[in-house]
Amino acid sequence: MTSLLEQAARKVGVKGLLSGLTPGEQEALLYDWRLWARPSQLPPPGDWLTWLIMTGRGWGKTRVGAETVRTWIEGGEASRIALVGRTPADVRDTMVEGESGILACCPPRQRPVYEPTKRKLTWQNGATALTFTSYEPDQLRGPQFERIWWDELQSFQYLRETWNNGQLALRLGKPRQIITMTPRPVGVLKEIIANSTTVLTRGTTYENRANLSPAFYDQIVSRYEGTTLGQAEIYGLLLEDVPGALWTRSLLDRTRVPAVPDGVSLVRVFVGVDPPGGVTECGIVCAGRGSDGHFYVLADRSRKATPDAWAGAVIDCYEEYSADRVVAERNFGGDMVESTIRQAAKSRGRYVSFKPANASRGKTIRAQPVVAMYEQGRVHHVGSFPDLEDEQCLWVDGETRESPNRLDALVWAVTELMPSTEKRVTFLEG
Repeated sequence: MTSLLEQAARKVGVKGLLSGLTPGEQEALLYDWRLWARPSQLPPPGDWLTWLIMTGRGWGKTRVGAETVRTWIEGGEASRIALVGRTPADVRDTMVEGESGILACCPPRQRPVYEPTKRKLTWQNGATALTFTSYEPDQLRGPQFERIWWDELQSFQYLRETWNNGQLALRLGKPRQIITMTPRPVGVLKEIIANSTTVLTRGTTYENRANLSPAFYDQIVSRYEGTTLGQAEIYGLLLEDVPGALWTRSLLDRTRVPAVPDGVSLVRVFVGVDPPGGVTECGIVCAGRGSDGHFYVLADRSRKATPDAWAGAVIDCYEEYSADRVVAERNFGGDMVESTIRQAAKSRGRYVSFKPANASRGKTIRAQPVVAMYEQGRVHHVGSFPDLEDEQCLWVDGETRESPNRLDALVWAVTELMPSTEKRVTFLEG
């Protein structure tokens, strides 16, 4: 349901609504969120601790998060707020400086001063907001706050540590927090939903269609409508285990670790690459075999980019983790993948050790030995890799339309890391 003001704006246009008003009145009208918001976008009544907004893409989550922060500060409800996102770029480009971020939502005369080097916003009334990321959860240990805005919680690198530290920092005044996210069934989320102090708001992409560009709307609907993933990306539904998928969320959570354990050294590190087909992304996943005989997934650097750009990402990952080798599928690209990576390395004055891999079996058969390693508790994700884990838990052979490039890159890396004796046993057919 849209607001009455929004319905009126559709009929006569924003200019029509503003005609006859003074500049001050025009500004007050444009920035009065209570008039423009849909009812579901306004803070719920009651004595809640957590407002969880879990919706499809384009619903307006970021705008609601920014406007809620503004309401807290301008209404005198809070003066110390934390803004927590996945990466520094996510916090800066989306939560603070984005088109629906805090700076854009505040009237010019009430806009806070943003000091990126101090990770700080300061309002005229003295209220402040500090920015934090899931990459450095320990930064939340010292400070204390009255309010927190968590954005895209499901994508956090170190989710459990960041969330726990944030809850301990929420200890001033009457604490409250808002979470804006697309659904993913991560462990912490299940606990949040189950908590009696949580209010849950759901919504779909369709609800905000009037405010979305046709290009965005067409892209999202054409890509996800009618798919399993579309239930989350469009309709905001929380997907649990998908029948026929190779992995389950509970399996990944059960084997996840925050870091490679103390005393364990990585004896071999490989970067698996699954080349892009057409407009799909290039799968780039780094994994290592530990001295304890376990396998550790270290990074997912997959991306949709030009050949030189994705090859550069492969080289950067190779050097960052001091990898021993890049292993890449060559079936559809022939020697193109190796040639692209070697040319990119040469142009950058760098070197990589490369090994081509031939896919003589289907994706499911190739992946099964790796899945077995997970089930034995021998493969661990170091932190969280949401996009990779979505492919692992949502891709179904013969049903999912998009190629699972990240999944394939993972399988190439872990398979190549297996000792030769183990490989011969696990790949026996029949």
